[in-house]
Amino acid sequence: MAEMRPGPGPRNLITDVPGLSVGQAQDAPARTGVTVILPDDRAVCAVDVRGGAPGTRETDALAPENLVEAVDAVVLSGGSVYGLAAADGVVAWLGAQGRGYGLVPGVPPSPVVPAAILFDMANGGDKAWGEAPPYRDLGRAAASAAGPDFALGTAGAGYGAMAGTLKGGVGSASVVSADGFTVGALAAVNCWGSVTAPGGRTFWAAPYELDGEFGGLGPAGLVAGPDDWGLAKRPPQARNTTIACVATDAALTPAQAKRLAVMAQDGLARAIRPVHAPFDGDVVFALATGRRPLEAPADYVVARLGALAADALARAVARGVFAAASWSDAKVPCWRDLPA
Repeated sequence: MAEMRPGPGPRNLITDVPGLSVGQAQDAPARTGVTVILPDDRAVCAVDVRGGAPGTRETDALAPENLVEAVDAVVLSGGSVYGLAAADGVVAWLGAQGRGYGLVPGVPPSPVVPAAILFDMANGGDKAWGEAPPYRDLGRAAASAAGPDFALGTAGAGYGAMAGTLKGGVGSASVVSADGFTVGALAAVNCWGSVTAPGGRTFWAAPYELDGEFGGLGPAGLVAGPDDWGLAKRPPQARNTTIACVATDAALTPAQAKRLAVMAQDGLARAIRPVHAPFDGDVVFALATGRRPLEAPADYVVARLGALAADALARAVARGVFAAASWSDAKVPCWRDLPA
């Protein structure tokens, strides 16, 4: 059978990976939100943490040597430590449907829902929630809204995000390889570093762009000197994080999924400068829905999938900032406002 020409999937979203849905919910007055990646069936999952200030839940359970080999959802949330409660809402929603990890007959299953958070607490939104932060309800709303299509930019976990000094947001991208594997990425971009080269509008991810998906400017403007970070944040703006999930339809073991997550982190380095700083909390999850078996040599296929995931994640970062718009009640700098 002749090989296909590799390129984006039909939606150019992580949901091009068969067996995945995404749901989002946001609280506009609080300027925050939640994104849930929901597999149709339990999926193999791994995680790689590179930022110096991560906030996570259930990541230790994902180690290949531990009991859990699959998860029921992955949650990305704003809200810093408060946002970890979004996974509680997703767990409750899944458990009510009888979904989760079960060992003992007659005992409710335990949904396994790893999560990561970003810091959007200082963006001017109303965070005076006292003892009732909105994240549990946002998590449940996002899970119940999951489907194949979802908004990019100022939505979900990226609703309150800032990418350097530009408005950040949720971005996603996909690619289908020549031999039919699908790889997708989703990122909530709230980075300290800049996603554009100094002095212009060119995304650092420009060499990986497909079909003009974030402006089609090309890589000609990719020039920067030492310590020249362009539109990065400056102190005291030092609470950040890009949290992401990559996915594939390949049937991976937990160890292979871990390698996918490790390789995908390079996508952040291709799209953000600087990245993985002491006050970033960068986290990348990797999901494998297992719809396509690996062919020998398996390690070579995993390496290819990791390279595709890194490129897709770089594209997702750029697409999130490209699509981002100001909040309805406040004006902040957006990529679309930069001079041409």
